This record gives sequence, structure tokens and C-alpha cells, in this order.
Amino acid sequence: MQFLLAFIVVGPLVGAVAALLPAPPGLKGKSPDQAVLRHGVTVTGAILVAAIVLALGFDHDHPSKMQATTDISWIPALDVRIHLGIDGISLPLLVLTALLTFLCAVYSYVKMPDGPSPKAFVALLLFLESGTLATFAVLDLLLFFLAFEMVLIPMYFLIARWGGAQRQAAAWKFILYTLLGSVIMLLGLLLIGLNSGTFDMVALATDNGRGLTSSVQVIAVLAIGIGLAVKTPMWPLHSWLPDAHTAAPTVGSVLLAGVLLKMGTYGFVRILLPVAPDGMHTFAPYLAAFAVAGIIYGSLACLALARPGSKGDLKRLIAYSSVGHMGFVLLGIATMTPTGVNGALFANIAHGLITGLLFFLVGAVKDRYGTADLDTLSGATGAALYGRAPRLGGLLAFAAVASLGLPGLAGFWGEMLTLFGAFDPAQGLSRPAFLTFMSIGAFGTLLTAAYMLIVVRRVCMGDKREEPHPIPDIQPYEFAAWTPLAALTVLAGLWPAALLGLTDPAVQKLLAGGKS
Repeated sequence: MQFLLAFIVVGPLVGAVAALLPAPPGLKGKSPDQAVLRHGVTVTGAILVAAIVLALGFDHDHPSKMQATTDISWIPALDVRIHLGIDGISLPLLVLTALLTFLCAVYSYVKMPDGPSPKAFVALLLFLESGTLATFAVLDLLLFFLAFEMVLIPMYFLIARWGGAQRQAAAWKFILYTLLGSVIMLLGLLLIGLNSGTFDMVALATDNGRGLTSSVQVIAVLAIGIGLAVKTPMWPLHSWLPDAHTAAPTVGSVLLAGVLLKMGTYGFVRILLPVAPDGMHTFAPYLAAFAVAGIIYGSLACLALARPGSKGDLKRLIAYSSVGHMGFVLLGIATMTPTGVNGALFANIAHGLITGLLFFLVGAVKDRYGTADLDTLSGATGAALYGRAPRLGGLLAFAAVASLGLPGLAGFWGEMLTLFGAFDPAQGLSRPAFLTFMSIGAFGTLLTAAYMLIVVRRVCMGDKREEPHPIPDIQPYEFAAWTPLAALTVLAGLWPAALLGLTDPAVQKLLAGGKS
């Protein structure tokens, strides 16, 4: 188990270096470009298999216990350690990251985005995977920061070199926002480590803030929270996200929405809730207020983009929907209750599956029509995907209703548990305030349904005789990349206990200060 976790974290990094080296003569094949893309599929596939084996070997009877741990001294003067481990909170995110990266590699093997050489693309993809997996596996504050920052450079280049229109401006906006937030976050992490005498996240969670004064906790939560909120992204620190998604290639958007946004909310749960509970208690009402503001803002922005005549970009609309969905995750965390935090973690995974699928589908629509502009797509009567590419249209409608929280699909449980958590927040938090936040969040679900149904009507319905030229339906490589996400969306919706059984004991222990 220790070896598996270390391999999962380090393997993609080794694969990234190997991708840049000249291929051995026997492995070049007829096309060196295809050989390096095949290398990406092989490495990400091996990491996914290792993650699945790790999940099967995980002690499901004790998900609150840190497992597969490695603890080696790295910088003795600062007591910084190479400390790895997983529990019921981090395991689902680890498997989700491995799955999405593998599906992106499979998709890119056939549909490589336009840009420079595939060598650099594959190396950056693997480097990004290593940093993301490390973020969910490390248990040292400084290592967490290094892993958190490790993903910025590859994502910057994926947007800047393989993106679409306005890609340079979007990439710069992404890097500047996230770097500024990270600098502030580093100060907060150092404040905790130097005041408590350790950077070990397990020891800090067990101490549950007893070694830190209330003022230190408040300052730390403010500093770290800003850095995490930028990455989440929380309104009003979200403005880099729509530009980045609109400009990014399809696989870049899938990884950005499905994996990178989860790093911010994971930091709230893993670091701030257990390490600085007094500081979180102070800021919880403000976090909840910003969360519901994001829910309403994201939904209204999507409604504006979906309106006929607004020249709304479909990728930009899905990006704004992420602001609203991540608002539910932040609201669940702000309740500081097991119900709310479990809902937040469930919504995290559901968002990764559903929005990852949506960005794949929107990328496919853009490839077929040459545009993601809703007015151009729908024309006078609608894009008529049901008639012209029925499987593609049906899957897009499925992803849309999953995103709006239809019962029986993954999107429902996270939002429902989050609202339940807001109905009865942690002791000491203002219940009337959180009941107000709950009501606003519930109204946000209605707005989500409104814009998603408008999108389905405009893109999937219509008179296909208005658009005589044929377009291909779902291709085999697309079927291979999209089917796992659709199947897991249904599985998580019908059997939520599979995920909640992992997260709940770990969340209970985390909120209880390390006591099971």
C-alpha cells in the first residue's frame, strides 16, 4: 500500500520526464507523435490501475484511519517531512484524478488539440497529474503548498499553447490570480507551522487548534482561505475561471473543472476545519454568504448567456455553472457539521464527474459545428442534435439534467446534504442566518434547472431540415472517454452510500479533533 501510493504520486512525474526523452527505436512506430501520445495513455492507465488497486486494498472498515502512510524526514531544521497517506476523504479524489487524466489521455490520443508538439503536451499532462495527486496525498503543510503550486505551470502552458482565442490573456489571468492567492496562503501556512511547532497535518488535526491562539487562527484562516478560495473559485475571486475555460482545450477544461477546483475545497476540509476551528467558526457565516452569492451569481450569468441573442458561449456557460456548483460545496463546508461537510465532499466528486462530461460534450459539439456560440448553434429553430446526432444529443441532455440535480443522479445528493447541513449548522453559528442561506441556495437550484433546460432546448431540439449538412454521432474514442463518467454519475446517484460510507467516519473524526 505504501509503495502503491508513492508510485501513484511519483509515477506521472517519471512518465513526464520519459515523454521528453527520445523514444527507443522499437517504440517509435510509424509516427513518433502517436508514440508519445500512446506513452501518455500507458502511464495514466498504469496510475489509474494502481489507484483502483489502492482503493480495493483500502481498509473500508476504518476509513477514518490514515492508510498507506510514508513518513520520512526531509528538512529536519523545520521538521518538514515527506509524509503521505490517504483516508476516506482523500481516496475518492485520488481515484477521480487518476480516472479523469486517463480519459483525457485516451481522448487526446485520437483528438489531439491544435498546438505545438505532442511531446510537450503529454509531459505537461503527466506533470499536472503528479501535482494534483500529490495535493490529495501529502500530509505536511509545506509539501501541500508545493504540490498545490506544482499544477499552475502545466495548466498555464496547456491554456497558452493549446488553447483557442484569447488564450494568452486567459492564461496570464489564471496564473496571476492563483499565484497571488498562493503567496497569501503560504504566509498563513507558515503562521500555523511556526506557532504550533510542526507542519504535520495529522498532528495539527489531532491538536484541533489547542496549540494556537484564537487571533492566530483567525489570521491563518483569512490568509489560507483567500488562497484556497481563488482556486475553488469563490465569488468574487472567480473572474479568472470563465476566461480560462473558454480559452482552454477540451482536456484542459475537463481537468480544470474536474480536478483543479477540488484542490481548493479539499484544503478547506483537510487543513482549516480541523487545524483552526475557532478561526473557521469566526469566518463561517461570511464563507456561507459568499457561497450563496456565488450560487445565485453563477446561475444568473448562465441564464444571461443562454438567452437568445446574447451571443453566449457554451463553454463559458458551463464555466459559470461551476461557480454556482462550487458555491454549494463551500456552503456545506461553512456549516461545520458532518452532514454539510459530507455533502460538500459528495458534491465535489459529483461536480468532477458531471462537469467533466459536460466539457467533453461541449468540446465535441464545437468540433462538429466549428463554434460553441449558442446563437450560431441553435440558429432559427435549434441545433437539432436529437435528430442529427441522437446519441450525442441524448448524452448532453443526460449530463444537463444530472447537473441540475435530478434525483437518482450524482448531482442530487451533494446539494441536498449541503442544504440539510445549512438547516441545522454547528453549535454557535446563527441558525436564522444559515436558514436564509439555505433558502437562497434552494432558489439557486431552480435557476440551475432553468438555464440547463434552456440549453437542452436550444442545442438538442429543433428542426433538423434547417441544417442539411450531416454531422457524425459519438465516435468510438469518445464513447470510451465518456462512458465511465456517465456510468459513475448514475452509480453515485443510485448508491450514495458507497461514497458516504468512506467520507462520513473520516469527517466525524476530523471535526471531533482527531477522535474517532
